[in-house]
Amino acid sequence: MPKVMLVDDDRTTAMLLETLLSLDGFQVVLAARGSDVLEKAHQERPDAFLIDYHLSGGVQGTEIVGKLRAEPAFKHAPIIMTSGMNVEEAALRAGANLFLIKPFDPAELPSLLNRLLSAV
Repeated sequence: MPKVMLVDDDRTTAMLLETLLSLDGFQVVLAARGSDVLEKAHQERPDAFLIDYHLSGGVQGTEIVGKLRAEPAFKHAPIIMTSGMNVEEAALRAGANLFLIKPFDPAELPSLLNRLLSAV
């Protein structure tokens, strides 16, 4: 069962995505604050990440992606970044594998994650 870390400070969105991904066979680890991601990632060892661009506390998802890419354990982990704004160029430049603009069809996530995981 692949483990995905979901980084999103919107509780409703996080709960919806957690439920949908769990139903599709993923183990989901939640991180609501960007400042918690690295520590939690080292504890949980997720196979992939789903990270929102805008997070509370002044942290942007691109900062988190950059920090993850600097860690040997997560250098090649699949990362999908999401946002309500079109910040695809910034997301990909930071090291995300894929960018999804909100609202996106959450039913697409399992196949996108599986595709990215199979390429690793």
